[in-house]
Amino acid sequence: MNFAGTLSRSALTYADNAAVSKGHSIVLNYAQLSDRVSKLAYSLRYSLALKKNDRVALIMKNCPEIIETIYAVWHAGLSVVPINAKLHPREFGYILEDSGAKVCFATGELMEFVTDAKTDAPLLDHIIEVGTSSYEKLFDRSAMPLEDLAPTDLAWLFYTSGTTGRPKGAMLSHRNIHSMTMNYLADVDTIDPNDCIIHAAPMSHGSGLYALPHIARGANNIIPESGGFDVAETLDLIQFWPQSTFFFAPTMVTRLINAPNINQSDISNLKTIVYGGAPMYLNDTLKALEILGPKLVQIYGQGESPMTITGLPKHIVNNKKHPNYFERLSSVGIARTDVEIRIVSDNGEPKDVGEVGEIIVRGDVVMKGYWNNPEATANSIRDGWLWTGDVGNIDAEGFLTLKDRSKDLIISGGTNIYPREIEEILLKHPSVYECAVVGRPHADWGEEIIAFITTHPNTSVTKEDLNELCLEHIARFKRPKDYRFVDKLEKNNYGKILKTELREILKRE
Repeated sequence: MNFAGTLSRSALTYADNAAVSKGHSIVLNYAQLSDRVSKLAYSLRYSLALKKNDRVALIMKNCPEIIETIYAVWHAGLSVVPINAKLHPREFGYILEDSGAKVCFATGELMEFVTDAKTDAPLLDHIIEVGTSSYEKLFDRSAMPLEDLAPTDLAWLFYTSGTTGRPKGAMLSHRNIHSMTMNYLADVDTIDPNDCIIHAAPMSHGSGLYALPHIARGANNIIPESGGFDVAETLDLIQFWPQSTFFFAPTMVTRLINAPNINQSDISNLKTIVYGGAPMYLNDTLKALEILGPKLVQIYGQGESPMTITGLPKHIVNNKKHPNYFERLSSVGIARTDVEIRIVSDNGEPKDVGEVGEIIVRGDVVMKGYWNNPEATANSIRDGWLWTGDVGNIDAEGFLTLKDRSKDLIISGGTNIYPREIEEILLKHPSVYECAVVGRPHADWGEEIIAFITTHPNTSVTKEDLNELCLEHIARFKRPKDYRFVDKLEKNNYGKILKTELREILKRE
């Protein structure tokens, strides 16, 4: 089960279809992409002397080459180590060393940092800059037949963001990514060969993974000229490319719908925005539906269960007549195909309907374990179940609502307080743009609630205003004890607010 075979099949069926584009221009059709992949695979195995199951790192800003390198690595029977291009060079070095990668492909602007990182990675034999003559020489080879692989062979070694310590490498097999792909087609969206996906989010994570079902169906993969997310460029690409899909973090959706010219922009070509990776607050979701139309799909997943735990598909998002519409819209949806979910106590006892506990997951999409970390694997996977570290509850209709990460739970006066509930209320104020609620140690109460707030440009709000808003909607004990108005909230490379840093700020005071 070599997943690269999906590209080979698409090349036979959709040979002349655009496979990879940049900006407004087609770069490769499927026949050309498949040919380049098989030749690069040959170079990896025989020119660079890699052995089956060796690791190949990719430290690349979004670019056309990222797709052919991913599939060439798999075609050759090797494993991809995707590394976010926004990481610090020391983080590059740690992942390169820990993964034992022997080859690293990088984009030009990152070559200096990758070269510096090599000192921490003694097994790294080759650093190859994509788009150069040296890179193109790797294609002056014969085509390599598709390497035969077992379903359990490592395909994608994804390192967690590491907001609470050293990142861990989640081992995703070919079976895992095949299951993710089939779940996308079953639950998220249909894909037509005339569709496209525009990769504005990092392809080292969600957007890159969602290239896989699109390639399996012969659709086009569009790389923005900027290599990232720019609102004006995104709106231009939507206008240019019909039937366009995006994977966005919620913060990207928020930036798009708050663009000054969004109401004057032609977004009729927009087919779907799949969003996930962090909570999407109810008010933001309603505003996005009003502006973008019925084109939103929410997914909940983790690097350990890639993009696939639950989903909130279009037909549910758009069913405004359902009596529980707002409750459903505030949830992360229902279990995906071939995925089992339970809510359990700390000792693993199942919780009743509606009760809050830790979310555990089982299915073919769950990772093999953590690379070279049997202790972390044993803590996270127990009796075949992945313990997510997320806290939530499931209602009588099977809808999962996230409360928070277990580490973000605030316990004040012996009572569990879920920051997301408070954040939802604070965002109701028209001046509040983003917010994050965290706990600060308190001698008497254990923790007290502190809210960090950013505001929309040219607007203002006071502590008194927010206190009044909270008291209208939630119990007094859940009201923040203080508010911090800041210019911005720091986020990790995938758009999640770094609450760990906010707690550190409070500790230093």
